[in-house]
Amino acid sequence: MSIKDSCYGTTPGAKGDKGGEDPQITREETGAPEMITETPRRTRILKTITAVATLFLLAVSLTHVLVVFLHVAPANSVSQRYNKQINAWVYPLFEQNWRLFAPNPESVNYRISARTMRTSADGTQQVSDWFDLSAVDDSAVRHSVFPSHTEQNMLRRAWSSYLELHGGDDQPHSRRAWMMQQYLSNISAQRVAAHRHGSFEDIQLRVTVRPVPTSAGGAGSRPAAAPAPDNTRYLPWWKATWKVAPYAG
Repeated sequence: MSIKDSCYGTTPGAKGDKGGEDPQITREETGAPEMITETPRRTRILKTITAVATLFLLAVSLTHVLVVFLHVAPANSVSQRYNKQINAWVYPLFEQNWRLFAPNPESVNYRISARTMRTSADGTQQVSDWFDLSAVDDSAVRHSVFPSHTEQNMLRRAWSSYLELHGGDDQPHSRRAWMMQQYLSNISAQRVAAHRHGSFEDIQLRVTVRPVPTSAGGAGSRPAAAPAPDNTRYLPWWKATWKVAPYAG
């Protein structure tokens, strides 16, 4: 240490000395306290957001499982009391075609076809040929290694729900019946548009019902009954819009 340093009382760690810098001055100049404080704050915010999102998704998942269980379970006081809320959640996207411990297999085969109509520039109406929507679904399932449950059942279940709510009358008498009519119309219009070029304004469905034949029994059993004839039903023309129109009932 030199005489000058000894007289002014400087130390090897003082600012200006080549041996080091004042720690307090270094922290203030570099902003280290702000960086140290900001990093844990951001970490806490991200952890909070992640925890809230996880709890929300968990609550929605548990609610969905509970509501669907009440929908498929045998009638009880809870499902009867909250029947309106359960139906609002389940229909039409999460509808189940069975009841717990009591499967309800289909006894008929539905062949659903659609044709479209458009108005040309001169005002004449042009009607297309029938397009087999069920054949498209069957082909997509048959030629797929991992067939989609949606492709196999969406159109068929939409028709089954429509039939349950309308019966032989194609006029919707309730909001749910009107919703299923829009649902069936939208599915059909989307699938026709995906396989055929050109625009159209109206769409009509043709549903052919073919009963599933009973299999013949073994020796000594009664012979199988003759297959029932096919039944074809033509639905009215609907406006082919994918947007849901307001219910007028």
